[in-house]
Amino acid sequence: MTTKGRLPPVRRVGILAKTGLRAAEPHLREIGAWLAARGVQTVYEAATAALMPPADDRMVGDVAGGVDMVLVLGGDGTLLSMADRIGEAGTGIPILGVNFGSLGFLTEVTLPELYPSLEAAVTGQAHVEERLMLSATTLRRAAVFAKHIALNDVVVTKTARSRLIELSVSVGAEFVTRVRADGLIVATPTGSTAYNLASGGPILQPSVDALVLTPIAPHMLTNRPIVIPSTAAVRVQPLMGERDEAFVTFDGQAGFDLEAGDEIVIERAAAPLRLIRPSTRSYFEVLRTKLKWGER
Repeated sequence: MTTKGRLPPVRRVGILAKTGLRAAEPHLREIGAWLAARGVQTVYEAATAALMPPADDRMVGDVAGGVDMVLVLGGDGTLLSMADRIGEAGTGIPILGVNFGSLGFLTEVTLPELYPSLEAAVTGQAHVEERLMLSATTLRRAAVFAKHIALNDVVVTKTARSRLIELSVSVGAEFVTRVRADGLIVATPTGSTAYNLASGGPILQPSVDALVLTPIAPHMLTNRPIVIPSTAAVRVQPLMGERDEAFVTFDGQAGFDLEAGDEIVIERAAAPLRLIRPSTRSYFEVLRTKLKWGER
């Protein structure tokens, strides 16, 4: 579900660049000077600061807290990692994503649009969209084993050595089905254009308050994607024999092997991601550009 609002004026900006993105170095210096000229402080992530020449007066720290917004330079994967960190920290810091390649679904600001977008953000003229996030709790032997926040999806898959895996899926208190497949994707509307789309799942506009469950290469043709309300918890339990192996990932950023009896409980996170969208480009325009709709 997407709601919109205005971003308050910004006094402190955190900056994160894609790891090892050397092409960002001149832009990082220029952005720092541009913000300083407007009285805005900058805080650089340590790995981002390492891309630049040393400077005694440069502030380096954890940009998931203590700033008014985070500027991400890279691609959608870089923004995902930052979104998950902010979600885990519970700080609700808004993110402005700038893509160093082509247009991204999340990093939809291109380099030529960088400074007009940054101007709109720091002066409080930019719009902020709230995007639904997932909270995933993995239970092992009736106790909490791990907790993760995800913006795009939670994915349970077989490992390379496994055949199909069988998954028991429940929504709320109701058993839904058993899925025999390579895996299962539980995706948000934001994540519907990621792995879900590649696996044949539907695209959900971000304003839709729902989740989509998409089997990956199901054994039965009747196992099809299904869209459900975001208000109910999804429970996924791998039904594993001695030779079966399963793995769970969260936004493709973190993951671990599952054991027999494990259960992943996936529900709407308490707080959404706040995504800064300074441009007038619509969601459908992004889809047309990224997916090349109407081109021959």
